[in-house]
Amino acid sequence: MMAAEVSELCVPVPWGEIRGRVWGPEHGRPVLCLHGWADNCGAFKTLIPLLPKEFRYIAVDLVGHGLSSHRPPGDFYSLPEYVTDVLRVTDALQLRKFSVIGHSMGGDAAGMLCLLQFSALYPEMVDTLVLLDNYGILPTDSKEICKVVRQGMDQTLQFEKKTEEEKWRVYTYEKAVQRLQAANPTLSERSVHILLERGLVQVEGGFVFSRDLRVNFKNIVRISLEQSLEIQSRIQASVLAVLTDKGFDKILSEPAQRKFTSALLEDLKNRNHTIVRVPGDHHVHLNNPEVIAPFVSDFLRTKVLSQSINRQHKL
Repeated sequence: MMAAEVSELCVPVPWGEIRGRVWGPEHGRPVLCLHGWADNCGAFKTLIPLLPKEFRYIAVDLVGHGLSSHRPPGDFYSLPEYVTDVLRVTDALQLRKFSVIGHSMGGDAAGMLCLLQFSALYPEMVDTLVLLDNYGILPTDSKEICKVVRQGMDQTLQFEKKTEEEKWRVYTYEKAVQRLQAANPTLSERSVHILLERGLVQVEGGFVFSRDLRVNFKNIVRISLEQSLEIQSRIQASVLAVLTDKGFDKILSEPAQRKFTSALLEDLKNRNHTIVRVPGDHHVHLNNPEVIAPFVSDFLRTKVLSQSINRQHKL
């Protein structure tokens, strides 16, 4: 069990700040933790205390989520921007080599896609990669790309015409709980309250959700299956994919994407990455972290700590 060394993270960016939380000793081996779409770094609150204490876990609220700043008016939320945000965090913290844990496909564009593409673009920085309920970089059917991109643009333009009162609905805390439970029925009651710790902001008359509503819009940067597999082939890190029996396929936002999951899974197998299946749903890492903690812990110890000790002995 990890000691209760927890602190707040704040990294300045040109339009505001990226916030998060940090667990573990100051000189522990760094592990960057990225949540899924519409969640926040609280998604790792129950899992991290069950992981090896030799590491320093840096869990961020992705831009537009949790307590991190929203993108400026007129900007889109898309994969290249998220990748750049991660690079801003690692640069600010002077991380040269680290592990990463990420959850979900992130809906249309968020943490997991960002994590995978970051690992492909900067392979020298990432030594191990843990995918929680994720198969790889999910592509879009080439025949659907134009339609989906248009949807994202139309959603953004329609949103910009709304007044501030129309954009931000005020809830009582109880109504906010009901709203999150309705949107994510697999979340336990405890998990809902954990996510709302960073997912709500108090205003006059009640609470508003802290995330930027624009993260709900279709991601306008899309790739084909061929491009997806090419990007994945450039990942040099050791990969652990923890898949749930009732999770991933049920949260895909586009039905056409389902046909790509077998190809992505086969690609992971062909590259000799580690794949395990566990009982549970999409948020098992938050609802029942004890189910996946042993696999993640063993992987980090084997692929990071053991290899580090072996390198030291060779020196």
